[in-house]
Parts: sequence; C-alpha cells; structure tokens
Amino acid sequence: MPEAPSSKSAGTGRGTRAQEDYLEQILTLIEAKGYARVVDIARNLGIAQASVTGMIQRMDSEGLVAYEKYRGVVLTPEGEEIARAIVRRHESLARFFGLFGLEGSAIYDDIEGMEHHMSTPTLAAIRALTSELERQPALVKRVREKMAGDQ
Repeated sequence: MPEAPSSKSAGTGRGTRAQEDYLEQILTLIEAKGYARVVDIARNLGIAQASVTGMIQRMDSEGLVAYEKYRGVVLTPEGEEIARAIVRRHESLARFFGLFGLEGSAIYDDIEGMEHHMSTPTLAAIRALTSELERQPALVKRVREKMAGDQ
C-alpha cells in the first residue's frame, strides 16, 4: 500500500512546502536587492507579516535562516543549499515545459505546485528527457502539433 503523503517536501527531503517557498523567496530577494526583509517576503508571498515573522523565527530555530528583528533575514549555508536546489528544480521544470510552448502564469502555477512534490529520481528523469528532447527538435515539433490538435 502506498505511503500517505506528508507535509515534508519530496524534493529536498528537508522542510515543508511552505518552508521551501520562504527559502526560495528569501534567495530571490537577496539576489535581486541584496537583502530580504519580512515585509518584502510577506508582500511577495501574499501572507500577513505576523505569519511570516512566525515562520522565519521557526526556520531560525531550525538553522535554515538567521533572523534579527528590524535587520532582516539571511540564509544559513543549509538554507541556501535547499533554496538553490528548489530554484534548480523550478528551472528544470520550466525548461521541460518550455519545449512544448507552455509558458505564462498558468504554467508557473503548475510548476510551483509540482516542484515541491517531485522526488529526486523523477526530477532526474525529467532532466534527462529534456536533454534528449532538445537534441530532437523534429520530435518536439510533432508533440507540439499533437498538442495543438487536442485543444
């Protein structure tokens, strides 16, 4: 019998989907602005600042971030490693679906849902398939034509 799903993410083996969303957002903010503040994380995730503060404090106690009130949030080496793995996973899925012309907000939402539930072997299969498909544009074209016919 299959194992029941848990709140832990299949992709990194560490943290919940919510924690992964926070780590990804913190990394994105740091790379874009040089810093991440609770107010920015809250705005980007569409979550109340008080909720963000609570999660950040929990992640601080788990060693994923370092948080100082009024100073901001930084990723610990472990938190950064997880965040970068999430970003790579997201980019791999976007690259795969992009082969078929799937882009925009709908596919972004799909990827956001999938990236947190994908095991390492499944991601490896998608990466390998993407690599092979990129070498076979005629096959990709045929698939895209079939997709257009199914709409």
